Amino acid sequence: MINRFDMFTTSITQIYKSLQRIKNREMTEFNLKGTHTMCIFRLGRRPEGMTLTALSAACEEDKAAMSRTVAELTRDGFVTVDSERKYRAPITLTDKGRLVAKRVDEMVEEAVAAGGDGLSEEERRNFYYALELISENLRKYLKEESD
Repeated sequence: MINRFDMFTTSITQIYKSLQRIKNREMTEFNLKGTHTMCIFRLGRRPEGMTLTALSAACEEDKAAMSRTVAELTRDGFVTVDSERKYRAPITLTDKGRLVAKRVDEMVEEAVAAGGDGLSEEERRNFYYALELISENLRKYLKEESD
């Protein structure tokens, strides 16, 4: 059991660090940080925009950190916030932001292809099934611990 834990945590940590490095490397062409990547990625999938709360949840970031990220992206012209609405104002990508979102999509495609190289479709399906199951089981475990 201990060996499985060591292999799991080491592998997950290495994957996470690799993803962080990929995000940082790709975003330098736009003078952005890796922390902006998921925000732009999520907004690219929601052309109608997202509220700060929804964006924070989708990116699994706290609202304060997401607020700072959105402020930076707004300042640099990648996103806009509907100033007419103070409460639940939608955050949307600008044309400049959509250009970056397109590059993020390309980066995601390349990284996913590279990461899954050598896996059959069945192995890939099984991997994602197992990963989601482990993630959900750990969420349930933590919820039970806090109750």
